[in-house]
Amino acid sequence: MKGIFDTLINAVKLPELRKKLLFTLLILGLYMLGGLVPAPAIDREAFSSIIQSSWGQLGGLMDIISGGGLYSATIFAMGITPYINASIIIQLLTVVIKPLEEMAKEGETGRKKMTKITRFLAIGLAVVQSFIFTWSTKEALIKSLPMVLAFILVAITFTAGTCFVVWLGERINEKGIGNGVSLIIFAGIVTRLPQMAVTLLSKSQTISGYLKSPVLGTILGILLFVVATLVSVAIIIFVIYVQNAERRITVQYSKKTVGRKTYGGQNSYIPIKINQSGVMPVIFTMSIMSLFSIIISIFFSGPDNVVGKLAKDFNESPFYYVFYVVLVLLFTFFYSLIQFNPIEISNSIQRSGGFIPGIRPGKPTSEFIRVTAMRLCWIDGLFLSIVCLVPTIVGTLTGLENVWFSGTSVLILTGVANDLVRQIESQLVTRNYRGFLD
Repeated sequence: MKGIFDTLINAVKLPELRKKLLFTLLILGLYMLGGLVPAPAIDREAFSSIIQSSWGQLGGLMDIISGGGLYSATIFAMGITPYINASIIIQLLTVVIKPLEEMAKEGETGRKKMTKITRFLAIGLAVVQSFIFTWSTKEALIKSLPMVLAFILVAITFTAGTCFVVWLGERINEKGIGNGVSLIIFAGIVTRLPQMAVTLLSKSQTISGYLKSPVLGTILGILLFVVATLVSVAIIIFVIYVQNAERRITVQYSKKTVGRKTYGGQNSYIPIKINQSGVMPVIFTMSIMSLFSIIISIFFSGPDNVVGKLAKDFNESPFYYVFYVVLVLLFTFFYSLIQFNPIEISNSIQRSGGFIPGIRPGKPTSEFIRVTAMRLCWIDGLFLSIVCLVPTIVGTLTGLENVWFSGTSVLILTGVANDLVRQIESQLVTRNYRGFLD
C-alpha cells in the first residue's frame, strides 16, 4: 500500500505525468456529470421497475457497468456495453478472418485500423441495442408525446450517450493514462460504493430487527456490517494477491566469449501471470448473457410464452451458474490464445542463446510453454468464477444482493487499479532513465 502511494506522489511531481493524470480525472468527471442527466421522454421509475423485474441480476450487473445509469434512466443508460460487445466480436473474427489477423500484426498502424473498425461496429451495435432497450421498456415512455416520437427520441438519446462515452474513453487512451474503457467502468463502480455500503447497512439492520431488544438489534446490525466489511477486505486482498501472482519458467543462457570478456551464463526466468486475462472474461461473459436476456425480454416476454418461462426458470436454477462458469472458462482460454504466443517466446529465447533446463530448444520449448499457460488458464478461470459467483450465491441466499463487495466489482476495481499503477510505474521508469541519460 505504501508503494502505491509513493508511486502516485512521484507521478504528481513529474509535469508530464501530472498533466495526464489531471486530464484523465477531468474526463472521468465529465462522465460522472453526464451520468446525472436524465433521458428525455421516459418515466424513470417505470423504466427502472421494468428493467429490474425483467432482467434480474443481469440488469444489476449492467447497472454496475453503467455506473448506475441503467436504473436511473440517464443518457448513459447503456454505458460502454456496446463497445465491449464490439470488441468481443472483433477479437473473435480476428482468429477466423485472415485479413483481420494480419492487420492485428501490423503494429501501431494495425492497432489504429482495428480501433476504427471496433468504433464503427460499436456505433452500429449501440443503434440496435438502443432500439431494443426502448422497445422492451416502451411502457415507460411518457404519454404526453406521440409514441413514435418518444420512441425515436429515447433511442437516439441512448445511442448518443454510448457514442459520447466511447469518445471519452478514446480521449483517455490518447492524452491520459490507463485504459479508457476500463477506467470508465472503474469510475462507475466507485461512485456506487457509498450507495452499496448504505444498502449493506440497511440490510444488516433489517436482519437484526427480528430481535425484540432494540439495543441488541443495533449491536447485531453493527457487527454484521463490520464482519461484511472485513470479509470484503479479505476478498480484495486475496484478489490482488492472485492477480499479481505469476509462474516463473527458468531460462539459462549459454556463455559467449568476445575477446577477453565472457557474456551470458546467467539464469533468468519467463514470468507468466496466473491471472493472464485480467477481468476481461468476466466482462465478456456479462455482456453475452445480458444480450441473451435482452433478446428474451423483447421477443419472449409474454405471460404465457414458454421460452420466456424457461429462461426465467433457467436464471433461477443452478444451471445458470454452471453456464456462467463455462462461459468464463471459455473466454479465459480464448483470451489467452489471442494474447499469448508461445512460439514467439520460444524463438526469442533461442535467438538470445537461452534454453529451458531439461527442455530441448524449438518446438518442445514452445509446447512446454503452451501447456504451462493452458494449465494456468484453468486456475485463472476457476479463480474468476469463484470470486464472481460466491458473493452472488451468498447474496441470493441471504437477501444481501448487490452489496459493495460483489465479486465482479472487486475484480474490476483491483484489476484496473493494478493496471493503472503498473502504467504509472513504467512511465516513471522511462522518465528516470531519460533524466539519467540527459
